[in-house]
Amino acid sequence: MIEKTTRVNYLYDFYQTLLTSKQRNYMELYYLEDYSLGEISELHQVSRQAVYDNIKRTESMLESYEEKLHLYERFLKRASILEKMEEYTSDENILSFIQQLKELD
Repeated sequence: MIEKTTRVNYLYDFYQTLLTSKQRNYMELYYLEDYSLGEISELHQVSRQAVYDNIKRTESMLESYEEKLHLYERFLKRASILEKMEEYTSDENILSFIQQLKELD
């Protein structure tokens, strides 16, 4: 469950601008603020099922965006390469550049 939550949070970070405000709001409450489906349904005065359906549909959309754009996949590859570079160098200038690259993401 933690892996799924982490993945969805990253996908949300990358693709949130492609979502409607309602989708963003539900995802933020559920994944970032840790609200339950019941709490979100009460807050928005809709059924628990409506909230669940919206979140599941939004998760599918995020996965679809990732299949097409691969932003999360590329992020993971870059992070892995930077870690390996960091392991193989002791040059302070190179380490400084690596740190700057990490901070860009």
